[in-house]
Amino acid sequence: MGAFYVAHEYWFAVFQLVMAMLGMGATLTGRDFRDVVREPRAVTIGLAVQLLLVPLAAFAFLRLLGVSGGVAIGIALIASIPGGTTSNIFTFFARGNSALSISITGLTTLACLVTTPLILAALISDSLPAEFTMPTGQIVSEIAFTLLLPLALGMLYLYLYPAQAVAVSKWCIRASLLGIVLIVVGSMTAGRLDIEAFGLGNVVLVVSFTLALVAIGWLASRLQRLPTPDATAIEFEVIVRNVNLGVMLKASLFPASAVATGHLGDAVMFTLLLYGGLQLAVAAVLVPRYRTQYASGAAP
Repeated sequence: MGAFYVAHEYWFAVFQLVMAMLGMGATLTGRDFRDVVREPRAVTIGLAVQLLLVPLAAFAFLRLLGVSGGVAIGIALIASIPGGTTSNIFTFFARGNSALSISITGLTTLACLVTTPLILAALISDSLPAEFTMPTGQIVSEIAFTLLLPLALGMLYLYLYPAQAVAVSKWCIRASLLGIVLIVVGSMTAGRLDIEAFGLGNVVLVVSFTLALVAIGWLASRLQRLPTPDATAIEFEVIVRNVNLGVMLKASLFPASAVATGHLGDAVMFTLLLYGGLQLAVAAVLVPRYRTQYASGAAP
């Protein structure tokens, strides 16, 4: 499977992202965004944290620790992508403000059409090969066609066929998870996920960045004295990123079949998948903790 995956990595990535966004879209309606108008403060804080504070934290992290190469590019991708539908699910189970989570996810997903290329250019221009040019137009078009279009189609399906939308959403999310599994298996069989080559030091860097985002998500929302459900929603939006989009962008910018950037792309992929696993582990700890605190009447 390794050779087949290397030749078709981009389409594996597109499949898993499109399925995820179709599934997310099939759960959203225009009503989910009405809180943006009614209670703009929490949404504004959430957007500011996502689009300004997280990229600034990534910039400081990369510069202060001198991170470069594929790990720096992977961290920049993590910082530039929005939250995903998984953040909405974790917010729901943690008894946070699900409507706020959905609103922030939807708005940052729309905004990333502009913000993702800008953040990437600002963060990783020094880490790219000398001959590499940031394909801003390509990034914009791929976000539009693999992120926003499937999201809109999913919302349209929910509007036209509300009774079937829940089942369709579940199967799309499952298909997306299958896509991630195929990407992991394909990368491993192709020798692209080599922890020895990646290095323990780089693993520590990714773990440290994950913990930094956990701290930012907790502090940024609670220092603003937001209601606890709103703060919980913003925290999960910061921690749980749309790694599906990061994987697709990696496959586009540094395809596995490209000899010149193959090693660089391997480090980017490892960084993204490692962060994806770590964010799920963090959420698995926070969700039961917050549920227990809500049940006991104590604020998280």
